[in-house]
Amino acid sequence: MNKFQQKSAQPTTATPQSAALVIFAKAPVPGQVKTRLCPPLTPDEAATLHGSFVLDTLERTKLAATKLKLPIDRYLACAPSSTLVFFQIMEERQSVKLIDQIGNDLGARMQQAFDALFAKGYQRVLIVGTDIPSLPLEHYKQALALLETNDLVLGPALDGGYYLIGLTRPAPTLFADIPWSTDRVLSLTREKATALELKTALLPPWRDIDTIDDLTALIDAAAIDGKKPKHEQVFSQRTAGALQFIGKKLRSRTL
Repeated sequence: MNKFQQKSAQPTTATPQSAALVIFAKAPVPGQVKTRLCPPLTPDEAATLHGSFVLDTLERTKLAATKLKLPIDRYLACAPSSTLVFFQIMEERQSVKLIDQIGNDLGARMQQAFDALFAKGYQRVLIVGTDIPSLPLEHYKQALALLETNDLVLGPALDGGYYLIGLTRPAPTLFADIPWSTDRVLSLTREKATALELKTALLPPWRDIDTIDDLTALIDAAAIDGKKPKHEQVFSQRTAGALQFIGKKLRSRTL
């Protein structure tokens, strides 16, 4: 069997103390990711940036687990398929378990992931996106701690959505009839949570990267971060370099 073919491993069984952290990611295929940034970015530039964000999230969640001693099993929820070589490499290099995203929209895919992980025996399940390369590691620790005394935890995004969601039990209707990719996602989710009598807690707000304004803010943040001592820097050298390159390209295209 080729080492990048899908493996037929035994299903993972959760330990009573462990939680599942699921990273939702698309393969970095030009024309299929970060399309709202194109133009002014080219499809290749957008795909390169997205791929760097995926790596950042994998690296930072691994660091959070080890540095903060978090009892988490990390999963990578893959689209369009976990059989793609990119994801197989991530599994091997990042020590993450692969699952497929299944469903017709984001809500259905998240619901399916929650259901699958709860079925394995996890009592706390978190889902996070990959558009938050500078999210502080403490946010993951805080999210797990909040699920000790709450049913639902949400990480509000500045655009009205959320960058993280965690649950202690399945809640299928929480994801139904939500207008995804709009500024009503968070507010409607909280309304549904109230109707379902889910005790809800919020993490600090954070900016995810969907629009050119978001990208410009991230480029500025990376430039400031790069002036700090190396041990205090948040951005990976890979992403900092990509943002610096894209920033120069954007400036030249406006001249």
